[in-house]
Amino acid sequence: MTDEACRADVWLWRARFFKTRTLAATFIDEGRIRLTRAGHESRVDKPARPVKVGDALVFALGGKLIAVTVAALGERRGPPAEARTLYAKLDAS
Repeated sequence: MTDEACRADVWLWRARFFKTRTLAATFIDEGRIRLTRAGHESRVDKPARPVKVGDALVFALGGKLIAVTVAALGERRGPPAEARTLYAKLDAS
């Protein structure tokens, strides 16, 4: 795996949006995540779809709309403080 991209399910799990990679993969399989890269918006259709630094992800989780930009890919699933460094919230304006 290169340093430039990470599987979508792995990144969501590392960023602590999901407790397990299986939950993240199921969420992605249901087509519930939108990815914006270089101005092109698409649906993340497979858990193995790569995400890169600078990508914007939008999804609804727990009744909240989450819009984040991928700031880092991470090396592991660390503590919550470390997980928060993997993304930056987008302003929903």
